[in-house]
Amino acid sequence: MDDIIKLESISQFNTLRGVETLHPLVNVFEFSNMKLIPEAKALYGFYCVFLKEAICGDLKYGCNYYDYQEGTLVFIAPGQIVGIGSRPGSAMPKGRGLLFHPDLIRGTSLGQNIKKYTFFSYEANEALHLSEKERQVITDCMDNIDHELRLSIDKHSKILIANNIELLLNYCMRYYDRQFITRNLVNKDILMRFETLLDNYFQSELVQTSGLPTVRYCADQLHLSANYFGDLIKKETGKSAKESIQLKVMSLAKERIFDRSKTLSEIAYELGFKSPQHFSRMFKNETGQTPNEYRSLN
Repeated sequence: MDDIIKLESISQFNTLRGVETLHPLVNVFEFSNMKLIPEAKALYGFYCVFLKEAICGDLKYGCNYYDYQEGTLVFIAPGQIVGIGSRPGSAMPKGRGLLFHPDLIRGTSLGQNIKKYTFFSYEANEALHLSEKERQVITDCMDNIDHELRLSIDKHSKILIANNIELLLNYCMRYYDRQFITRNLVNKDILMRFETLLDNYFQSELVQTSGLPTVRYCADQLHLSANYFGDLIKKETGKSAKESIQLKVMSLAKERIFDRSKTLSEIAYELGFKSPQHFSRMFKNETGQTPNEYRSLN
């Protein structure tokens, strides 16, 4: 398990797993057609979308059961290291895979927009869980890509394949929005834990040793990926996670500014700012007044 297999091209993946190669930069395949290999770790040089059939019992998200069981979508971006292969005695999972190389989408609409699909940086426990109808839509998209791959390659092939992949990813964005909504109770719990986390942070010595809390720090403490955490906060509050942290900092700042026994510089350092100037800039951006003006007017 310590050795990492480098899979820089899709043809390398196809050779390793015994899958037919129809195009050097993109592939759609059935898990049942893959060759069983020992469990290992692999570094991918391309994008992967794996549709896994969730028919092996109940799945959980934290302490809660998943709300949809029919299929699970897992996304992998180039540069990520993930486990591949199977443990001895285990059966091949059921499902399908879509692989596409960054070279395929260069100069296309998908290439320009790929960064907006933040779910490629989500953790495995933040996977997309599909209803039966949603799973069918994703399967149809994969069928269309597979159909195009089996035609003779011409000058239209690249753009048509890229467009179909983009359509699939846009459906995934819709379904993730649905998942954020249907998991309202789970999300509310995360929001409450986020608020408590910030309260505890500003009451601890971390403010002095680490400065202002970052989005990544909060995500790590809540056992979420930074992108998933950021998207969840945005969906629930309408503000980014960074904006939410800044609002908390400014709320504390407004309270402490009334303590005239402390200078504004002391308050800035107490809140984790590296300099009073940084504190003053952020305060004015949020309130339209400098800390000194706010103190005087109030």
